[in-house]
Amino acid sequence: MAQITERQKIVLALVIREYVETAQPVGSMHLVNRYGLDMSSATVRNEMVALTEAGYLRQPYTSAGRVPTEEGYRYFVSQLMGNTDLPVPVKRTITHQFYQAGHDIDRWMRLAASVLAHQSQAASLVTAPHPERALFKHVELIATHGRQVLMVAVFTGGEVRQQVLILAEPVSQEQLSTSANQINSLGEGCDLDGLAAIGGKLGALEQDVLKLIQEEMRRSTAVIAGEVYRDGLSNVLAEPEFAEAGVARNALRILEERSLLEDVLSQTVAKSGVGGVQVVIGGEGTWEFLRDCSVVLARYGNPDLATGAVGVVGPVRMSYGRTISAVSFVADLLSDLMSEALSE
Repeated sequence: MAQITERQKIVLALVIREYVETAQPVGSMHLVNRYGLDMSSATVRNEMVALTEAGYLRQPYTSAGRVPTEEGYRYFVSQLMGNTDLPVPVKRTITHQFYQAGHDIDRWMRLAASVLAHQSQAASLVTAPHPERALFKHVELIATHGRQVLMVAVFTGGEVRQQVLILAEPVSQEQLSTSANQINSLGEGCDLDGLAAIGGKLGALEQDVLKLIQEEMRRSTAVIAGEVYRDGLSNVLAEPEFAEAGVARNALRILEERSLLEDVLSQTVAKSGVGGVQVVIGGEGTWEFLRDCSVVLARYGNPDLATGAVGVVGPVRMSYGRTISAVSFVADLLSDLMSEALSE
């Protein structure tokens, strides 16, 4: 980032503040009059020119005011924004709402999405907690038709996977139940390596079932996030940046296409600690479909058991202070709630 003076930092912060509120180019005279600056309009204009040359502001058209660039927003978030926090009464209200939801994870997820959409006035996304490492809990084998058997495998955390196994010859339900019980007694609480170790103690049928269970565990481990909850789409669509249908459609792909969301999560919050907030502005040169957006994300949960992500998607012209504060607070609150539920 280019070095700028203290006065230029003040001008940049004020331009961003005004542009976030109005979505209109900001002029030097407006800043002087609005904030009673102890400098002339000409001086402010000169500082704006310097900030434009440094890549932090741009001029949409001749004789217009200035607007922040993506680099300007990035500099603001990393250097100028400082510590922000939600007002204490707002935090109390949000906390009360979550505790009223009891230990219902589905209600937590929906409430988190609603709170983030309301606080940020943008679109929110919340992923349900997903195990960092799949652990086998139990399996059921159900005779269906002829040689077909339905395998229902349950992993720690409640994740359920189903597969159909075609046997060489029909097997009674009683024998299937016996095989399932044998696998359960030896494999409960095992990870992939643990299941591999018990294979030699099982018969041919049980080994075939074990292979299917291991395949499902590998798929589960490869997945970054659980079910996705969304809210606030209308907030984003109301922003002037997304007036064109094509721009709005591209911006919302992260909320609609699972593979894109997983890619962003795997390269941001999946690599960070629980509670750490990641800000992606304009796609950061990596995700073209996010070039008109900013995404604020945080990871919550217990890394040894299960984690999820909370986030906000909105225009690059976003109120970063409030949004980052809301995302951080909700992530921390969900982590605390999960820890309390596990301890009980």
